[in-house]
Order: sequence, then structure tokens, then C-alpha cells
Amino acid sequence: MFTGHYSFRVRYGETDQMNVVYHANYATYFEIGRTEAIRTLGCTYREMEEMGIEMPVTELSIRYLRAARYDEQLTVRTELRELPQKHTIDFHQTILNEKSKLVATGKVTLFFVDRKTRRWVRMPEDLRLRLAPFFASETPR
Repeated sequence: MFTGHYSFRVRYGETDQMNVVYHANYATYFEIGRTEAIRTLGCTYREMEEMGIEMPVTELSIRYLRAARYDEQLTVRTELRELPQKHTIDFHQTILNEKSKLVATGKVTLFFVDRKTRRWVRMPEDLRLRLAPFFASETPR
């Protein structure tokens, strides 16, 4: 399993009138977590785009468990629980507050898509090679 972590402080503009993080911002937090997790592998979304690959979101679910507030330190944990074998990649994500209390959980599914043809393709080989060591001890399905 591959896991990435990204921490940040909630900005004032991300909260509503009740001083609570506005619900739509969690999708952005998940995106930042995914982007930074992939970056820790030495690969960026920009590099994948330069290789002709895009990754549109095809499914997003979020479960809100407790409020996050202005100036609170949050950590997004991003997990890949299995090495993608086809054209989809599933990110399981959690957000924890500074007291390590669970704030939200979610799952985001993306497709690997050829930038020119707009048809799905398998995960880029470079990314697969970077992820493979995290799944080396697992038996293939």
C-alpha cells in the first residue's frame, strides 16, 4: 500500500459564516493530497500531462464526521490500497485535525485518459514502476 501525507492550515477564506470549513473545500483538499502524494513519488501531474496523460475525476464520495475550523492544522492522508491494473485509479483519503481526530473520509476515482484521443489508457509505465515497490509483498489478484 502506498500512503502520502500533506499538512496545511485552514485559511479564513475557506470557512463559512459559522467559521467552519465550507463543505466543497474538502474536494479541493483531497485534490491537493493526491497531487502531493504523487509528487512524493518523484512524478507530477504536469509531467503526466506532458506525456499526454490526463486524469479526470469520475467519482467522488465524502463523508463528513466533524467540523474543521479556521486556523486549524489539517492533514490529508492519501492511500492507494492496490496497484492499478487498468485505466482507473482509486484514492482513499482521510482528513485528520491537529488532535488526530478524523474530520472526513472519502474515495476519489480517476481515469487515465489519452490527452489527444480522449480515450482511456492504462496507467503510465513510469508511474507504475514508481508505485510497484509499495505493492511488492502483495499477491496479484
